[in-house]
Amino acid sequence: MAEADAGIFDTLARVRDITVADAADLDVHLREATTPFVVRGLIADWPMVRAGLQSARAARDYIARHALDRPFAVSVGAPGTGGRLFYDDALAMNFQMLRAKLPDIFARIDANEGAADAHAIYLASIDLHQFFAGLHEANHVDLGDRTPLASIWMGTPTRIAAHNDQPDNLACVAVGQRRFALFPRDQFRNLYLGPVDNTPAGRAVSMVDFHHPDFDQHPHFADALTHAQVADLDAGDALYIPALWWHHVEGLAAFNVLVNYWWRDTPRWLGQPQDALNHAMLAIRDLPDDEKQHWRAMFDHYVFKGGPDVTAHIPAAARGVLAPLTPESAGSLRAVLLRALSR
Repeated sequence: MAEADAGIFDTLARVRDITVADAADLDVHLREATTPFVVRGLIADWPMVRAGLQSARAARDYIARHALDRPFAVSVGAPGTGGRLFYDDALAMNFQMLRAKLPDIFARIDANEGAADAHAIYLASIDLHQFFAGLHEANHVDLGDRTPLASIWMGTPTRIAAHNDQPDNLACVAVGQRRFALFPRDQFRNLYLGPVDNTPAGRAVSMVDFHHPDFDQHPHFADALTHAQVADLDAGDALYIPALWWHHVEGLAAFNVLVNYWWRDTPRWLGQPQDALNHAMLAIRDLPDDEKQHWRAMFDHYVFKGGPDVTAHIPAAARGVLAPLTPESAGSLRAVLLRALSR
């Protein structure tokens, strides 16, 4: 593991390590786990991992040979930020989003390697199937009957603020080293989340600087740390992050590559809960208190509790969206919402 500022991370509990015998054994662990776990050496046999063990440049050469001839989105941070891709003092992003071909991006990384004032360069969540030919086929985890979104994340040393994701996540370190600090779902109040409509990458992030936490400004962050777990991963290791767990991520080496798999056990045609939260802020949050209490009760009745008393008095054939959703009824409901939002 590369040397890095440990800071608060040395004080945290460690994510548990497990061993798996084969893909079927991994599948059992993924289905049963409710907390994170690490599998050391899960992807140690990948050609990409072996290339990275030769050198960072060998890893870039290997990846570039599989890249399609198309622009890649890349984040470029300013020097002097320690690789922290975050907000500036005015809550604008402290990095630029650019587009370039992968060989040109890698050439920039080559040129900056070892420079003290180098820009952070980060390619985030690049779809392996849409941007590469053969890379996934040569480097992938057997996840059984799941149909995950497979993405690759590459770049120089970076710090990504704590955030969460809706799907389950298997994060595999292919090159370099990464450090994850993880928090259970219910710790969002103690992480001091920033704006939900102005985010670095689509999800609200913790405003706490994990390298220099200000406990006067963020006193409840100390409570969050009592629930936190940390995982330090080398090339070949993998980390399972359950859905909605908060995670702060650092790339620690001069060049880092992570491949991750996102999947949901719920049907793909269901809506996104974040969209419902955003709509609730639009439609409910600023109502008078007595009306908000009414809608709280309505949400409890129709959404959070449900049960036979909601529909027992309605003929089964006439229950519409009050019945369990199907692809067809979900599509009809989505169309109603789109028409309402377009007024």
